[in-house]
Amino acid sequence: MSLRPVLETRPAQPTMEGAGVHLHRAFGFADPSELDPFLLFDDFRNDDPRAYAQGFPWHPHRGIETITYVLSGTVEHGDSLGNTGTLGAGDVQWMTAGSGIMHQEMPKGNAQGQMHGFQLWANLPSTLKMTAPRYQDVQGKDIPEVIDDDGTAVRVIVGEFWGKHGPVDGIAADPQYLDISVPAGVKKTFRVDTYRRSFAYVFEGAGAFADASAPTGVLLEKEVAGQEVNIRDLSGNRTLIRFGAGDEVTVQAGPEGVRFLLISGAPIQEPVAWHGPIVMNTRAELQTAMQELRNGTFIRPAH
Repeated sequence: MSLRPVLETRPAQPTMEGAGVHLHRAFGFADPSELDPFLLFDDFRNDDPRAYAQGFPWHPHRGIETITYVLSGTVEHGDSLGNTGTLGAGDVQWMTAGSGIMHQEMPKGNAQGQMHGFQLWANLPSTLKMTAPRYQDVQGKDIPEVIDDDGTAVRVIVGEFWGKHGPVDGIAADPQYLDISVPAGVKKTFRVDTYRRSFAYVFEGAGAFADASAPTGVLLEKEVAGQEVNIRDLSGNRTLIRFGAGDEVTVQAGPEGVRFLLISGAPIQEPVAWHGPIVMNTRAELQTAMQELRNGTFIRPAH
């Protein structure tokens, strides 16, 4: 076993999207190879409806998959194929945009006006860029949760973990998407397949992620592959942690515990031509998509 080194920790940055939704972006619209196959990660969290009520009106998607995970409030969605629905607290939607879809998402707060959720974009390989669009809508009650003896709780949204398999399947990036809560003071190690790119996103409490390569920090223990394992500074609310190669991630929960997403996927390693929510392999393919948007042929007829 080898511990994944912490390559970088950085705070999510405030930004605005849609018709004026205030959110925090952990990564996106920069180097697409950094976390390949993942392109973008947004944390849309607010207690003021004025900061999110205008939502994300009609917009196109092609060549990617979008993963929406709601913690508080609801998100009403609809598309150009006639699909409609509502995501509630704990629900997940995995949308494969494929050849193209027009989509809208309108967030609404809970009884206290609170809205919180995440959206992740995963790239599609060239062989699946123009596949037929599809949805996987999963209710929170259908997402398995495993609770260990020390109180650590893991919701398995996608992939297999601790003997449980998430309800979302057939995804190109072969991802693992876990929602992890570690109680105060507990140190925990999680297995991540070596071939996957991996990151964590802390959104409650704080935790320190062990780093086998860092020369500084507080010595944790000599227990991983005979290496000195150092503990990094506590990473708290809205912090991205990007990991290097290895097959284990270790975290020491802070005094209030820590809750974070641990996400990994198989790199696609293909060229990326990117314009907003349209992601192709070449500029020519991107220009074709933009021309189709202008002339009304962007949406392929259903077969």
